[in-house]
Amino acid sequence: MDRSPLPPASTTALRAAFAPTGTLRASINLGNPILAARDAAGGEPVGVSVDLARALARRLEVPLECLVFDKAAQSVEAVRNERADIGFFAIDPARSEGLGFTAAYVLIEGSYLVPSAASLQDNAEVDRAGLRVGVGSGSAYDLFLTRALQAAQIERFFNAEAVTEALKEGRIEVAAGIRKQLQTLTRSDPGLRLLPGRFMVIQQAMGLPASRGTQAREALAAFVEEMKASGFVAEALARHRIDGGTVAPAA
Repeated sequence: MDRSPLPPASTTALRAAFAPTGTLRASINLGNPILAARDAAGGEPVGVSVDLARALARRLEVPLECLVFDKAAQSVEAVRNERADIGFFAIDPARSEGLGFTAAYVLIEGSYLVPSAASLQDNAEVDRAGLRVGVGSGSAYDLFLTRALQAAQIERFFNAEAVTEALKEGRIEVAAGIRKQLQTLTRSDPGLRLLPGRFMVIQQAMGLPASRGTQAREALAAFVEEMKASGFVAEALARHRIDGGTVAPAA
């Protein structure tokens, strides 16, 4: 299913646009375990984003090189600066400069984590003066909450683990993050609980440098839509035992 030609340009033209070095360089973010992680056996990156990168490389008939990063912001910059040819990150207006996005291929919920003893019971209660909300710096939920929160104070940390530690130590009152990751924390720590529901839906998409042109952007968009419609994305999520993300609807 993943070996058919890439529309609308010829494979030769697209190969030059997507992989000007002769190798498709994919920026992989390990900061979001729903999309990618390291294989426990060999340490190689695995996950739905890696599977999509491999499928695209096969279509283009070029080798694949995975450039691995610990944070979404690092992954985005690698594509924006053309150290990588494609990337996998959330759609956000703050990331639009220098990048071309497809529609989403996976949807992920963003939720709030609080101490079990906290008085907070609802997402709407978070945005009030005096509350400190911890986020992973440059993450999709950092960008979203920077625009959405009017009264609460945002505290930025290197990654999700640092946010959790700050919450446990009382340096923040609320931790924002990927719902699946936060649920896992509550199972092992009775001192933490999730607020019900979600404060946002993170739209995970593929992206490429804007300089690669309209044909490449349209071809990548078509590739993502086919991977969703064919069941490729759903099968990848199931194969990697991911239950924190759902396949995005057709664009």
